[in-house]
Amino acid sequence: VIYDPVGGTYSEAAFRGIARNGRYLVVGFAAGDIPKIPLNLPLLKEAAIVGVFWGAFAMKNTKANMDNTMTLMKWHAEGKLKPHIHAIYNLEDTSKALEEMTNRKVRGKLIVKVD
Repeated sequence: VIYDPVGGTYSEAAFRGIARNGRYLVVGFAAGDIPKIPLNLPLLKEAAIVGVFWGAFAMKNTKANMDNTMTLMKWHAEGKLKPHIHAIYNLEDTSKALEEMTNRKVRGKLIVKVD
């Protein structure tokens, strides 16, 4: 499964690397450009391109959205999901955290603690 909230120039390369019978989730276009993926690629890879409009889903299916959220929280509590924490900053160091984000140095989650 490829989760793509960015779009842009790397989308086609990402899709070319998808496993056979994979799913490519189109979540957004933060890069600004809407990619144009050649339709022979899903055919050759036997892969699916799936549009995921989470905002609309959450509004129209509030119970299902809450159930999904609770499942994710449960999995996290059980250790089944382990997000990579890049760094933890104190509130007074927020400018450093933002600088790391601006310089594209963050890999994973960046946390600012409010004590």
